[in-house]
Amino acid sequence: MDTSLKIVQVLVSKGFNFFTGVPDSTLAGIIEELTQQNRYLSSVREDEAIGIAAGAFLAGKSPVVLMQNSGLGNSLNALTSLNLIYSIPCLLLISWRGYQGNDAPEHLIMGECCTEILSAVSIAHRVIQRNSIVEDITWAKTQIEANNVPVALMLTQATLK
Repeated sequence: MDTSLKIVQVLVSKGFNFFTGVPDSTLAGIIEELTQQNRYLSSVREDEAIGIAAGAFLAGKSPVVLMQNSGLGNSLNALTSLNLIYSIPCLLLISWRGYQGNDAPEHLIMGECCTEILSAVSIAHRVIQRNSIVEDITWAKTQIEANNVPVALMLTQATLK
């Protein structure tokens, strides 16, 4: 089974039912699958996607925000001044560009520090592994339900190949 399809199926089976984000080449397969299922709302900026997901949560949905890790910088204020302060959870599905120093130069700095940024603002995170997709998404859902805060799952290009 295609990894992107499996990730979408597991997300939906775990109760995630609203998907928004910013287009990204690493997440293209997941976004394509969500779009084919009429489940994806494209956003222009990552902070906008965070706001849309917050509204979806307040309307009773369980949202996922898809973004590249460079977008984490763009969304940090929304996450800290909206989601974390008012206990508005969402799953952040983040493509980890610059992972282990392998990528275009513009991705290397954020690639090196993105998990440290998540830790600095107390957003729990882990890397999705191809052989533990169900466990990783289950962990994220459990964290969200237990703590009512955003949780991040990082995806490397190798995981989606």
